Amino acid sequence: MLVGLSVATYSDAVSAGPPSSPLVLAVHPYLPQAEIAERFRPLAEYLSQVLNKHVEVRVGRSYDEHIELVGSNAVDFAFVGPAPYVAMVRRFGLKPMLARLEVEGTPSFHGYIVVRNESPIRTLADLKGKSFGFGDKNSTMGHIVPRYELHRTGISLSDFSRHVFLGAHFNVALAVLAGDFDAGAVKDEAYFKYRAQGLRALAKTEAIPEHVFVASSKMAPDLVEALRQALMALGTQPNGLKILRSINGRVTQLVSVKDSDFDGLRKIVDIVEQLEE
Repeated sequence: MLVGLSVATYSDAVSAGPPSSPLVLAVHPYLPQAEIAERFRPLAEYLSQVLNKHVEVRVGRSYDEHIELVGSNAVDFAFVGPAPYVAMVRRFGLKPMLARLEVEGTPSFHGYIVVRNESPIRTLADLKGKSFGFGDKNSTMGHIVPRYELHRTGISLSDFSRHVFLGAHFNVALAVLAGDFDAGAVKDEAYFKYRAQGLRALAKTEAIPEHVFVASSKMAPDLVEALRQALMALGTQPNGLKILRSINGRVTQLVSVKDSDFDGLRKIVDIVEQLEE
């Protein structure tokens, strides 16, 4: 039987109850909560069938909360962005790694610094004196990597007339389109979604390892392995690609992952942390 999906916050997951309670899949709020819940519903249903255990999706209120709850094993397994993964491991240590996304044949993705089509801004240097919208401060492509790219071209936060952290990627794209900000930083999915509505790419970041699934350190090893195998096999299952593309319309499969895949990103995070102004 397919499982229903309830939308809840992490505070509910912390007091989830007895061992017979559902497995909780935690997701960070990179999009509006309701949209994330709908995107991950097919995956929750698939895993519930394969594992014969009810799976629920819980969407965090913030990236900080997501890192804290996943790191402290307050949820069973999680979908984690690259930079939050690096931050979580630094604070809490390694977790069992399950799989990472492969998008259009590669397990990495890009971010974009964007402006409106009609904007006179043509280079990153033109951003001096302009307003800028970031996503969440812990977001890989909403802040960390674009901030690194800006630094490499000599742009610091003090060069902007103002900068604001707007949370979700779509918030940034819409704010730039509305003229609330001259430019902003978004992940590739948000750029492709709104490009036809008048968003123009000013710069493209380097490739960064894709989002990952990790398990709680408290999860039984046999369940960790069953979960890993279920995720890795998804691309070969009936409707598997449809389930994956519910999460991201360009996903091709889930692939193996190891902690060292994120060593390059760790260097970028270290540089950005030293830039705090």
